[in-house]
Amino acid sequence: MDLSSTPAGTLARRWQWLLIALIAGWLIWLLAPVLTPFVCAALLGWLGDPWVDRLERSGRSRTTAVVLVFTLMLLLLVLSLVILVPMIERQVVTVIDSLPAYRDWFMQTALPWVEQRTGLELVAWLDVDRLTEWVRGHWQQAGGVAATLFGYFSRSGFAVMAWIANLVLLPILTFYFLRDWDLLVERIAALVPRDHIATVTRLALESNEVLGAFLRGQFLVMLALGAIYAIGLSVVGLKVGLLVGIVAGLISFVPYLGTATGIVLGVIAAMVQSGGDWSLVAMVMGVFVVGQMLEGYVLTPRIVGDRIGLHPVAVIFAIMAGGQLFGFLGMLLALPVAAIANVLLRFAHERYTQSRLYAGDRPSIVLDSYIDKGSVEQASTRDHEAP
Repeated sequence: MDLSSTPAGTLARRWQWLLIALIAGWLIWLLAPVLTPFVCAALLGWLGDPWVDRLERSGRSRTTAVVLVFTLMLLLLVLSLVILVPMIERQVVTVIDSLPAYRDWFMQTALPWVEQRTGLELVAWLDVDRLTEWVRGHWQQAGGVAATLFGYFSRSGFAVMAWIANLVLLPILTFYFLRDWDLLVERIAALVPRDHIATVTRLALESNEVLGAFLRGQFLVMLALGAIYAIGLSVVGLKVGLLVGIVAGLISFVPYLGTATGIVLGVIAAMVQSGGDWSLVAMVMGVFVVGQMLEGYVLTPRIVGDRIGLHPVAVIFAIMAGGQLFGFLGMLLALPVAAIANVLLRFAHERYTQSRLYAGDRPSIVLDSYIDKGSVEQASTRDHEAP
């Protein structure tokens, strides 16, 4: 008798898979700092593999296709850095030079306006002399914090060296992932139990479609929104429009968060720059309204579509949970894992609706309204004519 087909054997297999999953999660948590460049390279390799396959189908060898795609990705990265870094640097210098103006606007305009409508005494609590006295009264605690921070930064040399090593490893690992991606997929598929290969293949294809729609599509939407916001804010005359637009575009992977952040930062910058001129504020808000309309009616439907199915709350929770559990690696993997989990949940719901637990064991009830009245009369006539 095959014990694996019994309920006890099935339960044992499920416990084995749960144990394997727990061990894998523990290893990921333990090796998170080391795994970060490998995960980044794997994501880049997965993103570039369709291009490599397309070049292969055109008659080129795998190595030639990988070299072409890798060179294109590297050139795009270098070109972006060469163009954006000087522009962002000038924007940051502008923000630093404008810090006294932001402080004066915050203390003399924003806080009094809030006090008038709430009745709270905020200016007194943020008075410079009062803050100085508070620091003097808690000097010992502040000294302890300063010592802790100094010790952290004195030990952070190793962290800087680790980041440099990761940056050096990233292009090398990306090249190898691009070259051997199909081989890795075949070897992983060979490890899947044969009685589950059809289900695993289906879920893998659906996950690949969802991840492709999210990572490739949402990345293009982020770039497009960042360009729209940055160009629009610069055209209307906002001095830090490029920086605000880039920040809003990068955060736009969480629905509505990028737009909300950009509006807050843009309105504050416009108020400080114009000294209360509402025309610049209105133009800044108009830029974000146009960007939001383009995202909702043009960019997202055409580029991303409706294949992701991730609720904004799920996106925020996935990022926060991933960062809490695994640090930067968890934040990097949060959205891909959430997308795959969404596919698995849809599959589980499908299995549930087809199970006996959902349908039950009771026989279906035939309602009288669905019975042919002529058939009932004929059956009644036959019963009366029967001897």
